[in-house]
Amino acid sequence: MIAAWTGEQVRAAEAPALERGEGPALMRRAAHGLALECARRLRGRRGRVAGARVVVLAGTGNNGGDGLWAGAELARRGAAVLAVAAGDRLHPEGAAALAAAGGRVLRAGDHTPGDAAGHVLGADLVLDAVLGTGARGGLRGPAAELVRAVLDRWPGEGGPQIVACDVPSGVSADTGAVAGPVLPADVTVTFAGAKAGLFLPPGDRWCGEVRTVLLGIEDALPVPALRRLGPGDVAALWPRPGAASHKYSRGVVGVVAGSPTYPGAALMCTRAAVDAGAGMVRHLGDAATRSLVCLTSPEVVGSEDHPDDVHVQAWVVGPGAVGDAAQESRIGAVLAGGLPAVVDAGALDAAARAAADGILGPGKVLTPHAGELEQILAWLAALGGGGDAPDRAAIEAEPARWARAAAEATGAVVVLKGATTLVAAPDGTLLSQADGSPWLATAGSGDTLAGIMGAALAGCAEDPDAFAAAGEWARGESRLAVAAALAVAVHGYASRLEGLGPVPPTVLSANVRTVLRAGR
Repeated sequence: MIAAWTGEQVRAAEAPALERGEGPALMRRAAHGLALECARRLRGRRGRVAGARVVVLAGTGNNGGDGLWAGAELARRGAAVLAVAAGDRLHPEGAAALAAAGGRVLRAGDHTPGDAAGHVLGADLVLDAVLGTGARGGLRGPAAELVRAVLDRWPGEGGPQIVACDVPSGVSADTGAVAGPVLPADVTVTFAGAKAGLFLPPGDRWCGEVRTVLLGIEDALPVPALRRLGPGDVAALWPRPGAASHKYSRGVVGVVAGSPTYPGAALMCTRAAVDAGAGMVRHLGDAATRSLVCLTSPEVVGSEDHPDDVHVQAWVVGPGAVGDAAQESRIGAVLAGGLPAVVDAGALDAAARAAADGILGPGKVLTPHAGELEQILAWLAALGGGGDAPDRAAIEAEPARWARAAAEATGAVVVLKGATTLVAAPDGTLLSQADGSPWLATAGSGDTLAGIMGAALAGCAEDPDAFAAAGEWARGESRLAVAAALAVAVHGYASRLEGLGPVPPTVLSANVRTVLRAGR
């Protein structure tokens, strides 16, 4: 599991060490780890460090100091190091160390953005050490002009390796928001604890690989601001039956999906719940859709019952369930009820209205994409259940902010789907998963995810400690967020099982079985 913190959290953990006068030692540790990664990259690119051309884009603060000290270490190993000042001054000790090691400095005012861009593009490796975790608002002035000039002339293949120091300059360490031009990193070397913004969209697209250098202050870090589950976590946490399990104890998933207009959504959702290991799947819907579901998945129990008349551990409502009064009635009953439920697609607007009216039952997991979240927040604002109503562009610029806002306003877990999917719980828990193939952006993919998530939710519904192995944070109501993140991860792994390429949801569902078998 990856844990990440805000820049403020890491700076607070550093504060006692700084008060003890250990600041220079911390900087040297950070710089040494940064230099080691740069050396590794140079050896991979050209076989050795000696003779390499390295450019350090150095800011005025400690981030620039880290880069200058790292540049000094590379210069001592035989690299030709040039520091390009991004402001009117440089970190004095770092600049002195670089000069003593034989490095050169190009001061602000001694070059044009075009001249500096030529140095950057001619390098084997560029160290982006302009802005650190305390920066706000992105690159400005000559530094922004320099990065724009580099991006305008970027050669594509054969360009220099870009190593970001702590965070790529222009990416918020806390939120992942991007302001102004950003030099896309091949690797980001971050210090003490990974920064949350490195795993949050849209900034995570600029971060490349993330490597963390330990500084010795890690025990002082608080509860992480963000977590990301890995394959080992899925293997350890996914609900699995034991010797004494039976179909009811393993979790019964009720599915209110499909309609005469969109029957396929019910087929994909129910099939995915079966393939994800649900003990039993019950489908409620019209006769024609039920017939199709049972023909393709004969293990599914279909009926035209009302949710109050069947026993399940968790629900999935909404996929394809539009334009059908009976389905709308069933959705309303599930939303008001007390059982956990995945609320997707056609049920999201109803959930927003229920939340604004104070009748959304506990344990709900909403699964919007950015456009659907825009509608949810608009409903909440219009009905007095929430403050702001951002447009889609604003949501995509700060998705973590708005996913958290929706979770707080509705009292539900919010799964904001995208290339990086965020899972925000009302208690502030935030998970970020980026496991899927770009080919997942296809009709039916969300229906499949909803079914997988329903199986995960049913498997933990009656056990507050189902995910206790992940830590105290995953107990109680937070388990719903863990179940949602597990489903997102499995969905993503299934999309990459056979490499990158088209993955129809019908194939994707079958891949889930392989993923879960491999994770045992």
